[in-house]
Amino acid sequence: MTTVTAHDAPASLERHGIDYIPPEDRHGKPYTLFTFWAASNVQILAISVGVLAITFGLSLPWAIFSIIVGNALGGLYMALHSVQGPRLGLPQMMQSRAQFGMYGAALPNVIVILMYIGYFVSSAVLGGLAVASLFHITTTEGIIIINVFVLLVVWFGYDLFHAYNKIVTYLSAAIFLTILIKLITMLPSHLPAGHNTAGTVLLAISVFVSWQVTWAPYVSDYSRYLPENTSAWKTFSYTYIGSVVGASLVMILGAIAGIVAVSAVSVNAPSYLSGLLSAKWLFLIIIIFGVGSGNFGNLYGPFLTLFAVISPSGQLASKTTGRIARLVTTTVLAVIGTFIAIKASSNFMTDLSNFLVFTLYLLVPWTAINLTDFYLIRRGRYDIPELFKENGIYGRVNWYALVIYALAVGIQFPFMNDPAVYVGPIANDLGGADIAWIIGFVFAAVAYYLAARYRMSASTRGSGAPVLVPGPSDAPSA
Repeated sequence: MTTVTAHDAPASLERHGIDYIPPEDRHGKPYTLFTFWAASNVQILAISVGVLAITFGLSLPWAIFSIIVGNALGGLYMALHSVQGPRLGLPQMMQSRAQFGMYGAALPNVIVILMYIGYFVSSAVLGGLAVASLFHITTTEGIIIINVFVLLVVWFGYDLFHAYNKIVTYLSAAIFLTILIKLITMLPSHLPAGHNTAGTVLLAISVFVSWQVTWAPYVSDYSRYLPENTSAWKTFSYTYIGSVVGASLVMILGAIAGIVAVSAVSVNAPSYLSGLLSAKWLFLIIIIFGVGSGNFGNLYGPFLTLFAVISPSGQLASKTTGRIARLVTTTVLAVIGTFIAIKASSNFMTDLSNFLVFTLYLLVPWTAINLTDFYLIRRGRYDIPELFKENGIYGRVNWYALVIYALAVGIQFPFMNDPAVYVGPIANDLGGADIAWIIGFVFAAVAYYLAARYRMSASTRGSGAPVLVPGPSDAPSA
């Protein structure tokens, strides 16, 4: 007879916080990453992102092209980060201490926290619209209800996320495939020509790359409990396929909906899409469940990231304190996010477009530095206890990493095309094409590689297996 341990029971509250996950607490199979990331992407927010390709002026074929290419490229970054979880057993942003230093990591971490809140707000607005349509209440009341539901699930943590998303993957896929088929039958016989310039196509691709790249700070959070010997290829593949295929499917649905009824789907996508078929109430319920899948990480992630900043030793969110820290922190964040969502709901589509593009500029240099460090500099070999020491081998502040990060953000400005923030001269010359993220990634990766190779000794780069310990507080120095 199989014995069910605490970590196998989805209804049990997760104990760990930002501390290292020891071997005895590791569990799960890599295929669970497929359903986790499929459910996270097959949701109403991704549909609204797909609509943006049409609002940019693209025809449907070019919108679909941009969606597939953008997700396929951006998914490479996020799936490469997923491999780090089983190897290191740490939350994603805790790993930034190895590149930026104990306190230097606060800069990318704070930026990521702001990103989490932005996505939480975006999903809450759409979830609130769905709840409002279901119960015939105000959008404000709907936002409050959906956020309370998300918060309750987040209190339980990691195992419930995976169990919940496994179910929601199939429910969401069924409903959105049904809606997709219905929308295809509603397409006009002559599709609009669109404004298919190279600049517009590249701008759209940037938005869809951004959708995937902005998952990068999340991914190790949901693979860190897997056994350390989990196949890197399987971890990458299940994450990549779940995220890229899931997002592409519903974004294409969004683009088709944009051709059929762009005004209706822009104003209230949940109500419009669920109203295409009978049993509207059932479709609204599944849409609400899907919002939960997409929004859990937007409360769970900032909890982990915040404590990576304020708790150098990890004691404030360890195995003994993680539950209370998560309950309190996520509750406060939910209240803040709910207030912002209520205020932001009237300008949703414009705010979403500007937010996605801007976060790409800030996150691409971080992901370039993190991936370069993991795959090319240290080759996955880290001294875990040293990441929890203020005077450890990774330093307090690694100025060269911070300078490279700042320069990588700055060098993108001439190539930017974000009307709400800045449109660079080169982007103008390229007809609105946005290639800033490509420039930022290449510069940050190359500059960090050269600087790290020059600054780091052979012993710091690591020549053996990573040091794995029961926890940071009693870990011996390597």
